Amino acid sequence: MKFNRNLSWLLVIIVVFLIPLSIKDNTYFLSVFILCLINIILASGFRVISSVGQLCFATMAFAGIGAYTSALLMMKLGFPIWVTLPLSGIAAMIVASIVAYPFVRVTGIYFAMLTLFFGEVIRLILIEWKSITSGSTGLTNIPSIGTMSIAGFTIDFANYLPYSYFVLIIMIICLLFLYRIDHSRLGTTLKCIEQDELVAKSVGINVVGYKVLVFCIGCFFAGIAGCLYAHYLRAIVPDSFGLFPSIYIVIYTMAGGRKSFVGPIVGAIVLTLIPQIFSMLVQYQPFIYAAALYIVLYVMPGGLVDLPRIIMSRLPRFDGRGKCEGKGVAND
Repeated sequence: MKFNRNLSWLLVIIVVFLIPLSIKDNTYFLSVFILCLINIILASGFRVISSVGQLCFATMAFAGIGAYTSALLMMKLGFPIWVTLPLSGIAAMIVASIVAYPFVRVTGIYFAMLTLFFGEVIRLILIEWKSITSGSTGLTNIPSIGTMSIAGFTIDFANYLPYSYFVLIIMIICLLFLYRIDHSRLGTTLKCIEQDELVAKSVGINVVGYKVLVFCIGCFFAGIAGCLYAHYLRAIVPDSFGLFPSIYIVIYTMAGGRKSFVGPIVGAIVLTLIPQIFSMLVQYQPFIYAAALYIVLYVMPGGLVDLPRIIMSRLPRFDGRGKCEGKGVAND
């Protein structure tokens, strides 16, 4: 069973690696592909924070910290991407560690409100700190991540095709790390905390400590995604890291299925593609996302990732003689 699962994941990775090659002549499709990969990192990082029952509305604010960190280090100091990429995540994590302890002392709607206000504070700092961030006009002409020579060939990451593979590799590394957390002792502890904090405390689990840890981990990956986003667009503005983009990350995760590791991945892909496919509806994006979330959670409480099970449970079943035994019933 484990071998089959690993083989399935290997086939998925191979197919995903073939996607950029199949659309290499279409810059628009490549840009959408890159955006999907970045949103997957954001949604998967958010899922870590939500794994202890916390709803964070500042994910994109921490992505903004990572984006501005990488862009400024590269523009002003000439640091390479191999330095700015980890530093972007570390910068977001450092800021998260400063505010994490007072934030996680509260739960539910109060935690959500604190992160919402903090995200707005970060956005205002990016606007008002004009000497560093250039204010509301943001940063433009952000350099690409450079070139690389492999076996005599020079790869220019300013082009979408090489950059899509760079982002894809970083995304896979991030997902592998998050998968290990999800299937480790830490992941089990986080599930216990979410189910009942009082019981977790009674058996000696440092609930506050674990909440601070997962908050910092989630913000680290948001910073990584922000770095990739900055060098993808080559221009960033503070409003890209405000409240609505953070709400979209929450919707990706909830609509996809927060309980499943694959859920945020599915949600990020589907809800990133919908506005891009129906470009005439981009101005109605908030309403589309709200409607999609309502429909998904009403029809599929487990999220989009639960759709195959629901479909299979509704299909007619046949006995060994080919006779229909009736439709299955979904286990809600």
